[in-house]
Amino acid sequence: MMNSFKVYTTMPRLPTLVVFSLLLFVLGGVRVSATTFTFVNKCDHTVWPGILSGASSSKLDTTGFELPHGGTRTFQAQPGWSGRFWGRTGCTFNSAGQGSCSTGDCGSNTVECNGSGATPPATLAEFTLNGSGGQDFYDVSLVDGYNLPMIVEASGGSGACTTTGCLVDLNQRCPTELAAEGGGACRSACEAFGKEEYCCSGEFGTPDKCKPSQYSELFKSACPRAYSYAYDDASSTFTCSGGDYTITFCPSSPSQKSSMDPTTGNMGASGGSETPDSSSSSSPSSGTASLTADGSWFAKLASGDNSNTRHPNFYTLQLTLFFIMVTIFATSLYNL
Repeated sequence: MMNSFKVYTTMPRLPTLVVFSLLLFVLGGVRVSATTFTFVNKCDHTVWPGILSGASSSKLDTTGFELPHGGTRTFQAQPGWSGRFWGRTGCTFNSAGQGSCSTGDCGSNTVECNGSGATPPATLAEFTLNGSGGQDFYDVSLVDGYNLPMIVEASGGSGACTTTGCLVDLNQRCPTELAAEGGGACRSACEAFGKEEYCCSGEFGTPDKCKPSQYSELFKSACPRAYSYAYDDASSTFTCSGGDYTITFCPSSPSQKSSMDPTTGNMGASGGSETPDSSSSSSPSSGTASLTADGSWFAKLASGDNSNTRHPNFYTLQLTLFFIMVTIFATSLYNL
């Protein structure tokens, strides 16, 4: 009887160890991958991109750098990263890296922006990675004005992954009252006039009160996919899952892949200003834009569980296996 009892108590330990090992294997397989951002400069002059990461996001390799005509540079961002990119122009820096820029200057007096955002007017590309539902949310914004043509192209992802941005040189169409000194940028009506109805603040701080102005509609007609004012989410925020992104300054035209997208023409190519297809965009539940601590506009793209994998289908499979392993493991322990 004693020998029989010993066999009963020791035999279940083997499958228990096997199940535990499988559990560790499954957990070890649940990992996330970084998103690749590639910057391309097709302008006929040097651009100095600036980078501002969100307060809770890990920093990228740099906060500002020089990108000559024809140059490219690549960075990786971890899942959950949020932030914005823009291009600075007319910059002069000495051998010690100190100086300033005519447009998009971040006020750091160095090539690195060191946590400072762009001084308006500046064209902005804004991202939140692995937001609600594991999706990336992104947009190109003219809410802070415009200084350079810019597009964002997604690759390798699933979902709509729509190309967005502005192909038009708005500096050539800028109303005199919005033109920045020197003519290298076009200000927003908010910056130019400081009125609440243009800034969507104060009495006009809600979507039902703040409506497009003649100035934001001018931006929208030229670049239908770009944010033109604070509550322009429905036609200006886009989503993609598991993609990498290319940010191109002064694109003469989208890439071959993007040109195959029948709605690419809505970015404001010189020929037209079609109404964007809102079905190709997606607005997060938070829905609006807000002011950051430094007073500049920043899209509330998405919040949620940032631990999602970059590949949702694979994540679901692993999660299912995890629960199966837990059930088997618990059953084995119960039988001890």
